[in-house]
Amino acid sequence: MSEANNDRASDAVSTEATDGAKTFTLQQFPEKLAVVRLAPGAEVPDWAEASSLFSITATATETSLVCATRSVPTKVVSQKPFTAFAVKGPIDFELYGVLVSLLQPLAEAKISVFTISTFDTDWILVPQGKADEAAEAWRRQGHTVAVAVPVTPPRKSKKK
Repeated sequence: MSEANNDRASDAVSTEATDGAKTFTLQQFPEKLAVVRLAPGAEVPDWAEASSLFSITATATETSLVCATRSVPTKVVSQKPFTAFAVKGPIDFELYGVLVSLLQPLAEAKISVFTISTFDTDWILVPQGKADEAAEAWRRQGHTVAVAVPVTPPRKSKKK
């Protein structure tokens, strides 16, 4: 493992329960999110704005956005509202079983999910009406769920 990966591994927020299972800390974000389906190759619309989680995924067959529900026009194909939970990270790329340990309790509770991975962590979106149930399912498995304190990213300075 490289030195950079060793640094990331030491930052990973995972502990082992007494039965050897990995436990994680999840941060629950208060903002309501939507998952939006756009046509293949679609431009990011002007109404899409940054939120606690803003994601664009483009494939040959569709373009998907995750953004604040307040931004989504009523005639746009979307699923909403969702509550986002972020796994406190960064998570080492060589750590395995992260999503399994977090999604299994939700599957057992019959809670659907939409997941996104970033360089540092994994995000799990659950229907807003199931957010408390999801948090309780995780707590029963030894995971910690805490309210997130959203961070405003620094603004890019305009070049002159």
